Amino acid sequence: MKLAIVGTGYVGLVTGACFAEMGHNVTCVDIDAEKVAKLKEGWIPIYEPGLKQIVLRNSEEGRLLFTTSLTEAMENTDIIFIAVGTPSGEDGSADLKHVLAVASGVGDNLSDYTVVVTKSTVPVGTAEKVKAAVCKQLEQRGAGIPFDVVSNPEFLKEGAAVEDFMKPDRIVVGVDSDRSRAVMHELYKDFSRNHDRILFMGVKDAEMTKYAGNAMLATKISFMNEVANLCDRLGVDVENVRLGIGSDSRIGYSFIYPGCGYGGSCFPKDVRALIHTASENDYQSIVLQAVHERNEDQKHVLFRKITARFGENLSNLTFGLWGLAFKPGTDDIREAPAIVLLGELVAAGAKVKAYDPEALEAARDELPSEWFENGQVTLVRHQYEALEQVDAMVLVTEWKPFRHPDFRAMKEMMKQPIVCDGRNQYDPHNLQEDGFEYCAIGRC
Repeated sequence: MKLAIVGTGYVGLVTGACFAEMGHNVTCVDIDAEKVAKLKEGWIPIYEPGLKQIVLRNSEEGRLLFTTSLTEAMENTDIIFIAVGTPSGEDGSADLKHVLAVASGVGDNLSDYTVVVTKSTVPVGTAEKVKAAVCKQLEQRGAGIPFDVVSNPEFLKEGAAVEDFMKPDRIVVGVDSDRSRAVMHELYKDFSRNHDRILFMGVKDAEMTKYAGNAMLATKISFMNEVANLCDRLGVDVENVRLGIGSDSRIGYSFIYPGCGYGGSCFPKDVRALIHTASENDYQSIVLQAVHERNEDQKHVLFRKITARFGENLSNLTFGLWGLAFKPGTDDIREAPAIVLLGELVAAGAKVKAYDPEALEAARDELPSEWFENGQVTLVRHQYEALEQVDAMVLVTEWKPFRHPDFRAMKEMMKQPIVCDGRNQYDPHNLQEDGFEYCAIGRC
């Protein structure tokens, strides 16, 4: 099939590359001419395991093209995916201006029956707005060209997006016609040859499924963080509690790891958007509001533990920070707990040496330049370099290389052998036996 993917961000690029890998002819569209030129040269704007290889391979073999022209991309296209950003507004709502701008462009260029797919995460009812925007442009042209709008939300984990796309747990497709259902089944049938993973439903049902899925996972995280904070006050080891409740098959072990909060481009934005949707429909979302508030507060827990140990004035102290990305396997620092902590440490006068296996470039580009210019923040190229003569090590992102560090070497290079573990990665008893002062969340 011939596909057009509008948007070359995280979702669009992964979607386009993976469809090309399955033999489809894909054209990715972006209005950023510089970005498109770089993509044509083999540059990949995000870190995602396995993505670079399939982009390069399919580009070389001519199945994956990049352009700034929607008109060019839509020539003889069977399906158009809208995969542009939907940033949060100040009130938590999802900003649909980019989605609707693409829809208008589709209406300007439509020449034959096409399925228009919303791949971006959008509120319930967006497909109707997309349809209206396309129809408006067709009416202005005096063209009666048929089309269908389909909702096909993505369920990709950053750090495992390629694997998630190629081997999906489920493929949610919201349709309102037999014709669009047949087209989408043809597109996805090879992704579910072992057993049928395609879940067809109504368009609004699919839009809601995406938000509800992310909100449920966020709820599990915030609930476990609330339990961990209570464990701190009761002298209970939350790790034992986690194992105890996770063994219940109704609960399971996924997403019940306590820590310093969730971040990234999905969970925070989607929870806020669902809260806003509830408010727009005269409904108070009590649970999701609590999930959001718990997470926002959780990002400050590590700083409170640090100041409880060292005092409010950190001017003469240096901290080694392990992890900047919001999770392992990505270079994404959007709404990352590490960035919140870094800002608090800087504001309290501390110096910070920070290391992350993939997010250093993003941090240098996106963090305030004065942090680097005044010497308060130094980005280093090795995890142990971040610990030289520091007063404490703070683990924020649980990258695999951080799981089994050389504690003897750490103790020798650190000014004070203090570990503040924001992801409960280490055994407190072993560390204390090795002469470390150890603090975690729900284990202090």
